[in-house]
Amino acid sequence: AGSLSFIMGCTRNASHSPVFLLLGFSRARISPNLLFLLFLAIYLATIMGNVTLVLLISRDSRLHSPMYYLLRGLSVIDMGLSTVTLPQLLAHLVSNYPAIPAARCLAQFFFFYAFGVTDTLVISVMALDRYVAICDPLHYHSVMNRRLCARLLALSWMVSIVHTMLHVGLLLPLYWAGDAKGNVNLPHFFCDHRPLLRASCSDIHSNELAIFLEGGFLMLGPCALIVLSYVRIGATILRLPSAAGRHRAVSTCGSHLTMVGFLYGTIIWVYFQPSSQNSQEQDMVASVMYTAITPLANPFVYSLRNKDVKSALHRLLGRGKVISLPKSHFG
Repeated sequence: AGSLSFIMGCTRNASHSPVFLLLGFSRARISPNLLFLLFLAIYLATIMGNVTLVLLISRDSRLHSPMYYLLRGLSVIDMGLSTVTLPQLLAHLVSNYPAIPAARCLAQFFFFYAFGVTDTLVISVMALDRYVAICDPLHYHSVMNRRLCARLLALSWMVSIVHTMLHVGLLLPLYWAGDAKGNVNLPHFFCDHRPLLRASCSDIHSNELAIFLEGGFLMLGPCALIVLSYVRIGATILRLPSAAGRHRAVSTCGSHLTMVGFLYGTIIWVYFQPSSQNSQEQDMVASVMYTAITPLANPFVYSLRNKDVKSALHRLLGRGKVISLPKSHFG
């Protein structure tokens, strides 16, 4: 009976490939022009901040260490994450018809999740890097060498792409019932998972199950790695004999913990609560946090809290060039 009701609900104006209208900010109290300027400033600052961080790490040999190699990869991912969503949002804010065809919508969904999931995995790899640096400093450069970092980054991308392809595959059979013109309203500013599932007239139990089981496992695994790493880090810091040593160890983890809170907090808020407890407005706020604010915050959090990055920026701006050392610090 349940399957029959879904079929009956999808018979009229239903399609696998409708045109989606992204109406996330259509009822915003702020004018579209002001929103356009706000998100344009956020996007430009995100690109400039992350490009600057990538250039500093690439050019300054003092930053050629595993931690900064991973941070450079994270900056590239954050630029991709913002570029997948914000330019489309800017175009829609100045348009009276914020439409996106189904093919482009699924493409945006794919790249957004590919970048987003890789972001969470790289954040967990950075926790592992901090664990080795603080708990086993004598073997740090032999363990966290360039080859291992490259393999971990590649593995993060592979896992992310397989995960995203699974969820795209589960979206493809769904039907969406639109209006007389075949348009389907999405109360969001990009093609996100929850709004797409809410708008579908098909049976989405398999999609919801995949989110909570496979998606939950993919989130819980990195979360567990981060928690275990910082439990060991905390125990090691408490055993350090000097207050200066403890302060130095804590300062190296502060930036990373800030980004963990930003990223995982908003993802868990949006995707791992029952739908009945999630309002569309709350989804929007959390989505803006991890699509716009977190990629913007990443380079500034690391540059403002990190003496090495600030020194590299000072050398770049003060001398017009960065002094290259004859040999990289990578093992």
